[in-house]
Amino acid sequence: MQELLRINNVSKKYGHFKALDNVSLNLQAGRIIGLLGPNGSGKTTLIKIINGLLKEYDGQIQVNGEKIGESSRKIISYLPDENYFQDWMYVRDVLEIFSDLYSDFDSENCLSLMNRFKLDKNMKIKTMSKGMKEKFQLCLVMSRKAKIYILDEPIAGVDPVAREVILDVILNNYEEGSLVLISTHLISDLETIFDEVIFLKEGKVVLHKETEELRIERKQSIDEAFREVFRC
Repeated sequence: MQELLRINNVSKKYGHFKALDNVSLNLQAGRIIGLLGPNGSGKTTLIKIINGLLKEYDGQIQVNGEKIGESSRKIISYLPDENYFQDWMYVRDVLEIFSDLYSDFDSENCLSLMNRFKLDKNMKIKTMSKGMKEKFQLCLVMSRKAKIYILDEPIAGVDPVAREVILDVILNNYEEGSLVLISTHLISDLETIFDEVIFLKEGKVVLHKETEELRIERKQSIDEAFREVFRC
């Protein structure tokens, strides 16, 4: 399998606080991978570095064999844990921006996904609830034909019923053969879709395994293993 993401000895400090501590990972194409850890474990910091949003760190990262830059931004479809459009915009404005920015963006597919969530292109962002905004962003991100999808807490702000639809949207819309990296602390809702998991604790990788291997080895679900590893 093709290696799409290589992370070598990456560390990041905020003052005296070490958000990431010597993280090394090699992630392959064709995999859905869970980046798991409690709040404050370093998940979002690592994701922002991969996406080129944090530039001051130690270590090296290669995306599809190249340094982070214009080429990596073209192949990564990123769902952040916060909104990245302004309240004065209409949904149609954001659709136009995505069409202009990303040649791999499928606007028709996005409109189809929006219809599942009862979202209309003429809605004003200001009028949308937090959950509606998160669903809209997911529609945008999953309508790109990317090599890497990075989803930061995609189900954190929605109700349990909507989580099932979101899971279905993810599974049926990512480009075949791509890498899907999902950050979450809601393990039980997502563990069935992971091919492998990474446990991140206090900025360190404490476990990186195939999910089936982990279940057999520990005789536990991923959620149970997670609770055991992160028990205070």
